[in-house]
Amino acid sequence: MADFEKKTPIETGSDSETREQLPSGVDDAGAIPKGTIDPVYEAKARVLNHAIQEIGMGWYQWQLFIVVGFGWANDNLWPIVTSLIFTPITNEFLPHRPPLLTLAQNIGLLAGAIFWGFGCDIFGRRHAFNATLGVTAFWGMVAASAPNFASIGIFAAFWSFGVGGNLPVDSAVFLEFLPGSHQYLLTVLSIDWAIAQVVATLIAWPLLANLTCGEKEVCTRSKNMGWRYFVIVMGGISLIEFFIRFACFTVFESPKFNMGRGNDEEAVRIVHEVARRNGKESQLTIEDLKACESLSGHAQVQTDNAAAVKRKLQKLNLTHVKALFATRKLAYSTSLIMLVWAFIGLGYPLYNAFIPYIQATKGAAFGDGSTYLTYRNSLIIAVLGVPGALLGGALVEIPKFGRRGTLAVSTALTGVFLYASTTAASSSALLGWQCAFNFFSNIMYAVLYAYTPEIFPTKDRGTGNALTATANRIFGIMAPIIAMFANLETSAPVYTSGALFIAAGICVAALPFESQGKASL
Repeated sequence: MADFEKKTPIETGSDSETREQLPSGVDDAGAIPKGTIDPVYEAKARVLNHAIQEIGMGWYQWQLFIVVGFGWANDNLWPIVTSLIFTPITNEFLPHRPPLLTLAQNIGLLAGAIFWGFGCDIFGRRHAFNATLGVTAFWGMVAASAPNFASIGIFAAFWSFGVGGNLPVDSAVFLEFLPGSHQYLLTVLSIDWAIAQVVATLIAWPLLANLTCGEKEVCTRSKNMGWRYFVIVMGGISLIEFFIRFACFTVFESPKFNMGRGNDEEAVRIVHEVARRNGKESQLTIEDLKACESLSGHAQVQTDNAAAVKRKLQKLNLTHVKALFATRKLAYSTSLIMLVWAFIGLGYPLYNAFIPYIQATKGAAFGDGSTYLTYRNSLIIAVLGVPGALLGGALVEIPKFGRRGTLAVSTALTGVFLYASTTAASSSALLGWQCAFNFFSNIMYAVLYAYTPEIFPTKDRGTGNALTATANRIFGIMAPIIAMFANLETSAPVYTSGALFIAAGICVAALPFESQGKASL
């Protein structure tokens, strides 16, 4: 790489040591302040950040931007599928507790977040990156054959197992190849999340509107095929996305993941291969990474066979979890971001589950209740999510506002407009409040999905993503349980949901790390 010049002090715990100055730009601020994580890993991560920054945003990253977007899309697409087919399935199978379908979905999302999130820090991001879409596509299409309510619940849990891994894995993959100057694209990716809502609504409109039983008629399978065709189409979309990822694009294992596993040679090789695909050359050498090992008196990263066996055994412990709580500041940050995800995980489905009952008890007059109006309004609400995601990508780059400011304000406003929607006394008023709610919630999710992986070190990023996603899914499981057993004739759940969003916004403002303009480590 570039020339090494003078010595500068760094802090490693209580010791102040010296090291050769890394190439110009390598010492730039990271999302996590110096001294927070292992100094050797930190120095190597900064060297790799500099190498990726030198390569710049090129052909490989733009291709990755497209295929990673499939994961963002599926994360929103399939929960929407469940909500859209909920009524037709209830009419056909007449279950005693319909919210069990949503509960099955959330259990699958939780299992997927845990397995894929923690697993990608053990067996790597590459295999999980492809497998999540394949699992989703397969079980989504199989679900069309469900003969009863129990089976559709099982299939929903299985497809959700794949969906649950999309964001923990995909955000790690994309962020670790992204130059620090382009990390805002992680926020822009949420446009795929918003577009998925539009696509699902557009496809559902003709299928569910025309091929679904009426509310008061005897519902047989032959009269209710719309939801089955719908899940086949949705599964087919996921299958096409899986094929594009698997057959048309080669995703490399993250250089920083390889470095964190002690495989510096492979990390350097992948950096050079990405540079080649971008039509550039990288000056990174294995010596640049080995030079960082002199920073600490601790044992150097080993790459021999004995060390490889030891690392395999270490996979069975909680090393990655402990690393996220290694210092007071890291523990505070990890705990707080988990709390934010948990509040949102309960607040969002609580609103969706209870708002119809609140509107009914307030005697709101919603005018025309035709299928046309229902899907028209759903489409309008979905379309407004797209500019929300784009605006989020712009707001995170505003100086002194950044990720935390955008996330805190948009989360709090989501809660405010949720409160406002309970006052709707007409179809138009409800549509307006829901449009505002969806607009700001899309900004919120866009920033949340980008900011969260940025504040975790690469070697523990999958685990960090898994912890936050797990907190989100555990609290999400509580919503359908509340829907089954709580008093549906009270406004307390929706008001609680609004309070949860506002509380989450306050927690965001208290987070210690701002990743704007800083490369992830």
